Amino acid sequence: MSSGGVIDVDGRSISVTNLDKVLYPATGTRKFEVIDYYTRIADVMLPHLRDRIVTRKRWPSGVEAAPFFEKSLPAGSPDWLDRHTVGHSKRAIVYPVVNNRADLVWLGQMAALELHVPQWQVSSAAAGPFANRLIFDLDPGPRVPLTQCAQVALLIRDVLADVGLASWPVTSGGKGIHVYARVDPPVAPDTARSIARELADGLAAAQPDSITARMTKTVREARVFVDWSQNSGSKTTLAPYSLRGREQPWVAAPRTWDELTEPRLAQLRFEEVLDRSASGGDLLIGLDGSAPHLPASPVVDLGDYRRKRTPGKTPEPAVAPPGAAAGRPAPRDGPIFVIQEHHARRLHYDFRLEHNGVLVSWAVPKNLPDDPTQNRLAIQTEDHPMEYAQFTGDIPKGEYGGGHVEIWDTGTFTVEKWRDNEIIVVLRGTKVQGRYALIKTGTSGARAGRDKNWLVHLMADEPRPLLPDSLRDPRPMLATDESIEKLDDRWAFEGKWDGYRLITSYTGGQLRLTSRSGIDMTADFPELAGVADDLGLLDVVLDGEVVALDSTGRTNFTLLSSRRNSAEPYRLKLFLFDILALGGRSLLSTPWESRRALLDELAPLFRQSRHVEIPPLLPGPGAAAVAVSRDRGYEGVVAKRRNSAYQQGRRAQTWLKHKNWSDIEVVVGGWRPGRGSRSATIGSLLVGLPEQTGLRYVGRVGTGFTEAALKSLAAELKPLTISRSPFLDVLDAPVASSATWVLPKIVGEVQFLDWTSTGHLRHPSWRGIRRDKLPGDL
Repeated sequence: MSSGGVIDVDGRSISVTNLDKVLYPATGTRKFEVIDYYTRIADVMLPHLRDRIVTRKRWPSGVEAAPFFEKSLPAGSPDWLDRHTVGHSKRAIVYPVVNNRADLVWLGQMAALELHVPQWQVSSAAAGPFANRLIFDLDPGPRVPLTQCAQVALLIRDVLADVGLASWPVTSGGKGIHVYARVDPPVAPDTARSIARELADGLAAAQPDSITARMTKTVREARVFVDWSQNSGSKTTLAPYSLRGREQPWVAAPRTWDELTEPRLAQLRFEEVLDRSASGGDLLIGLDGSAPHLPASPVVDLGDYRRKRTPGKTPEPAVAPPGAAAGRPAPRDGPIFVIQEHHARRLHYDFRLEHNGVLVSWAVPKNLPDDPTQNRLAIQTEDHPMEYAQFTGDIPKGEYGGGHVEIWDTGTFTVEKWRDNEIIVVLRGTKVQGRYALIKTGTSGARAGRDKNWLVHLMADEPRPLLPDSLRDPRPMLATDESIEKLDDRWAFEGKWDGYRLITSYTGGQLRLTSRSGIDMTADFPELAGVADDLGLLDVVLDGEVVALDSTGRTNFTLLSSRRNSAEPYRLKLFLFDILALGGRSLLSTPWESRRALLDELAPLFRQSRHVEIPPLLPGPGAAAVAVSRDRGYEGVVAKRRNSAYQQGRRAQTWLKHKNWSDIEVVVGGWRPGRGSRSATIGSLLVGLPEQTGLRYVGRVGTGFTEAALKSLAAELKPLTISRSPFLDVLDAPVASSATWVLPKIVGEVQFLDWTSTGHLRHPSWRGIRRDKLPGDL
């Protein structure tokens, strides 16, 4: 084998170099073998890469050297390579899209051993994007064998099968196993993530000694971690059939479910995968092609119901073909509902509502909630015939939904609202009574009828006596300014945002936005009125921060405070990071980790919102969170003890904050005219800090102003003019002689480098008025 040259791959000329380079020293595997593997595996691998952006992990010096992770296409990439641009917070990144054998060979030449892809495809990116697969990454702890990991994979298979999803296992080439499921029609990544998390949490609750859904490494020693997070739109997973950059050339290898029951289950090397694919083809047929999938949209003729069942083999009610006499019971006095306990591979409950002559149906893994603070996942299935309301019996193994079915509850209901994305009914059963809302968590518009994922919520109909008086006029919990860099995984880390802290209360259909000082700022942000529509009929109290994002995607307080007088473009966002009450019940004593999980369950409600977002957590430990926050241009980091309660209006040690720069809130006590182009307006502000007997002078601020901000400030300060200095200090004559004094009513925020020896701000820069605060708050 020569060390280089030009090879032709399906009509594409590719320069190859260093073909004798040993990339896996432990096995002597050389670069030409890697290229040969990707050439020969292309037929079965490409369907699972096609139409997806690819990030690469490259080892040009072999796996014993440090790799580097590459997103953007490097300069000199082939013109024939397909590509897709994704806008990120700091820049736009051009990714390769691998659709052909030549693309794989070129990546092999680049020593891109690991190819990582998201669960969504670029063809859906303009409208979504939308994920057409679910992924569960099973990561065994240090003392967990691969066979135990396989047992968890089999449990996931059974749960997915119960809701009509076929699944496929892949040994990851590392320590664990990936389990894929096809989602058709595709769903928004947040919906896929919510479904995956619900399943992972359920498994962890059922088998806490062997399974965890938490990322905290300390709880994973003897457990399998079911990682649901890789369904997020921003996450990628090692692609099926990709090599791994490990000691040996192991592969993310598709397996059969029978193999996962073998006591000697092990990871596979690339030679074994080539042999298996040559004799057995692609074991993932159906994952990214035609396969069993989520039921299609409901049809009046119940064709989906009929196609899923074999007459004569199942005792379930038969359905006549369209146009034939249905033989249904006589019309009833009112609509009925039924909840059937379904012991399939995994126990779940089928919830059915009579509507337009059929039973509209959902699979609810945990049954309907009996607490207004709970939300339960419900996956819509095919419509069922009315006769199914009386069905009990055993569906044979091998038939769709095989297992025992019995009626858990039945009764009648009234409809308050029935829309494509929201249903409100009052149930009157033997076990279940109450007003329930079903809220679709998927997309709107043309795709609204295709998404099958809903949340079920028990609505509290009476006044909320359980809501404490303190939550009727809530105050946010505050963080202590203290180093966080040595904090471990007992803490969670959030971005510290550069805006106005707001408590969002939506109770009794009324939306109220309250500042940290108790100021009602609802009218200040008319853009957020749509939050009421997002929440529907939920009563909730949320904690967050309203920010202005500049053209780079970073929070900009100056833009926020002067947005009415500025021509600079910005996007207003309400970042939500905590929940204080839901459905009339206080969550103040609930641990932060549980509150955050509940907040994440509400995320689908805001998916269509232009202004509301629940930012993801920062990776820990503390030092890593600080580094990421600096890289992203955040104001800082807030660290929260995972078991911390919410202490209203208090500054507690269970919440700590780190700032990436110093800032301070000051009170304006006067101003001096400028020079040159600013001679007719404010040149600098004279600012101080309030004390019991007056205002202590801390210096002049003359930078950081926009022309719009200066004009607005001058207008606000003019009616506040007074004849005497409000400062306790005697200011230097040159400053005092040209000053115009004002009543100390305006609070502003200033960024500064340090303090001088005389107690003044060093290099201060104006950031904007704090309209959410009063001088007495400082």
